[in-house]
Amino acid sequence: MLTLEQFKEARNVLQGVLRPTPLIHSPYLSKSCGNNVYLKPENMQVTGAYKIRGAYYKISTLTDEEKARGLVTASAGNHAQGVALSGTELGIRTVIVMPEVTPSIKIDAVRSFGGEVLLHGANFDEAKAKAMELSEVEGMVWVAPFDDEAVIAGQGTTGLEIFQSRPDVDRVFVQVGGGGLAAGI
Repeated sequence: MLTLEQFKEARNVLQGVLRPTPLIHSPYLSKSCGNNVYLKPENMQVTGAYKIRGAYYKISTLTDEEKARGLVTASAGNHAQGVALSGTELGIRTVIVMPEVTPSIKIDAVRSFGGEVLLHGANFDEAKAKAMELSEVEGMVWVAPFDDEAVIAGQGTTGLEIFQSRPDVDRVFVQVGGGGLAAGI
């Protein structure tokens, strides 16, 4: 179970890496719901999503020996971009295994952030299996997209920022994919 101190540590590591994303009041949603509704525009991050938070923080926790082995992950989008950019910023080789059906815009984005793209499989599960194989055979470090405590701590800094900006918040609504962001918040 993660502690508040772990989220604070992640926030400290991420300062200067992330673009600040303030809470923005939405008059339309507020009126529609009969409450004050605020949005946190994580699409303003360099990679276009909050996933940079978890990827960068996870990678920052690795030892020098682990970093030297390189990183591998599987993703068809935002996590892939987060790992690629984080690896580039930290001087670490990154291999991103993406399903063969991944849109070219996502592949190009990963490459623009310095990641090596390997297209494999018809879906995420097949891409992940290939990434796990590379981790085992080549000794690369697997960077999970959501089910890793350091990734969750990094993604959860979003929630820490929400509560620091609005300590009186009653509810936080979060989209759920893999669950890393929801677990962190």
